[in-house]
Amino acid sequence: MANHYFATQFGVDNDLITRTLTSALDNGADFAELFIQHKTGDHIGFEDGQVNRAVTQVDLGAGIRALNGDQTGYAFTEDLSSDRLFQAAKTAASIASGKGSNGPNSLNTIEIPQFYENQWVWGGVPPKQKIDLVQSLGERIQAGDPLVIKAGVYFASEDETVLIANSDGIIVEDVRPMTILYATCTAEKQGQRQSNMFSRSSRQGFTFYTDELLDEIAEQTIARTLVLFDAVTPPPGEMPVVLAPASSGILLHEALGHGFEADFIRKETSVFSSMMGQPVAEPFVTIVDTGLVQNARGALNVDDEGCPGQRTVLVENGRLASFLHDRVSAAHFSVAPTGNGRRQDFRHPPLPRMRVTTMESGPHDPQEIIGSVQRGLYAVDFSNGEVAIGAGDYSFYVKTGYLIEEGKLTAPIKDVNLIGNGPDSLTKVTMVGNDKAIDQGTWTCGKDGQGVPVGLGLPTIKVSSITVGGATS
Repeated sequence: MANHYFATQFGVDNDLITRTLTSALDNGADFAELFIQHKTGDHIGFEDGQVNRAVTQVDLGAGIRALNGDQTGYAFTEDLSSDRLFQAAKTAASIASGKGSNGPNSLNTIEIPQFYENQWVWGGVPPKQKIDLVQSLGERIQAGDPLVIKAGVYFASEDETVLIANSDGIIVEDVRPMTILYATCTAEKQGQRQSNMFSRSSRQGFTFYTDELLDEIAEQTIARTLVLFDAVTPPPGEMPVVLAPASSGILLHEALGHGFEADFIRKETSVFSSMMGQPVAEPFVTIVDTGLVQNARGALNVDDEGCPGQRTVLVENGRLASFLHDRVSAAHFSVAPTGNGRRQDFRHPPLPRMRVTTMESGPHDPQEIIGSVQRGLYAVDFSNGEVAIGAGDYSFYVKTGYLIEEGKLTAPIKDVNLIGNGPDSLTKVTMVGNDKAIDQGTWTCGKDGQGVPVGLGLPTIKVSSITVGGATS
C-alpha cells in the first residue's frame, strides 16, 4: 500500500519523515519511530424520546519515540510542520541518549493484511442519516414493550489513518474505520425498575447497520431488561459456573489476558512470569490473541509500531506458549514482536495490548456441559469488573445469567458477583464447548491511562468452582 495520505493532505513526505527520524537519533538512540494519526468522528446521543446530543471531533498529530535499550524518550506534537516535528524529535532524543547511531535506513513500504476497508467510509455519510439511525433505534426500544419507560442510544463513527515509520526503514499506512451503537433500556413493573444494555461495534461503514441488526439490538436490550423482573439471587458459596459463549470472554480478557502482556512479564509482576512452556490448563484448552478477524473491533492490519497483523497462540493444548510483545519487550526477551504494540493515540507511546482474545473451541457439546451441572450458574453477560492484573484476582458482576438446576437452565439471576483468581480458574476449566463465538460488543480496554478497542470471545466452558457472592449493580 502506497504511503500518500499524509504527503498529499499535510505535506509530510518521505524526505521530511527521514529528517525527523534523523533528528530523533541525534543523541545516539538505538531506534527512532514516527507515528502520525488523523482521525475524525461523530458522536450522537438519544434520550427522553429524542436525539439530544451530536458532536464532531477531529484529532491530528504525531508522536516520536527514541529508544536506547529499555530507555524511552517520547514527545508529541499537534502541528505537522517540519519545525514542530524536528522539535518533538529532539525532545525525544534528549531523553533517550546513547553511543550514537548511523541514522535511519532507507524507507521501504511493507505489505500488510487487509481485514477492514482501506478507505474513509464515514465522512461521506450525511449527518441526517446518522441521526435518523439513532432516532430509529431509540423509537424501536421505546415501542418494543409496554413496560419500557426509557430508552437511551449512543452512536459513534470514526475514520482514521495512521502512518508508522522507523529507523529500521519501515514505513506503512493503515486506514481504520470504526463504529459503535450502544443501547440502554429501563422498564417498570409493579413499582419495580430494571435496566440493562446491549451493544454492537465493527470496523465497517454505514452498511453495517441493517434493519435486522437494529431489530436485534432493540430486542436484546429489552429482553435482557425484562428478564430481571423474574430474577432471583442465588445463595453465596463455591459452585460450578458455566460461561456462555462470546461475551463471557471478558473474564478471559481481564483475569488472564493482561497477565500475558509482556511488560508485566518483563517486570515480573505477572503470575505467568516464570511459567513459559509449563502446563496452565487442561490439554483441550487453547487461547489465542489475534488481529486477523474480519471487521472486528479489535482487528489490526498493522500494530502501532509497524508490525503486520498476526495470530499469537498464548496457551497451546494447555501449555503456556507465548506472551504478547511490543518492540521493547521483544528485544528484552530476544524474540520477535507479536503485533501487540498499541497506543490510544499519538500522545502516548505504545504498550503490549490485546487485540481479539479468545479461547478456541474444544471437544464438548454445549448442552452436555450444562447437563453436567447439578447446581450452579450459567453466566451470559458481565459489568463492573475489577481485576488485580499481576495476581489475576477478579470480581465480576453478572448482568445476565441463569441458575442451573439438575442440568437445566431455570430462573434468571441478579445481584451476583463471581469472585476468583484467573490462573486458578483456568486450571479449573474442565469442559470446553465446540461453539466458539466472538462478541461484537463495544469493548474498550484500559491500561496505564490509555484506552484501545478490543475484541473477545469464548466457547461455552465449565469452570468447576468459582466463588459466588452477593452484589449490587
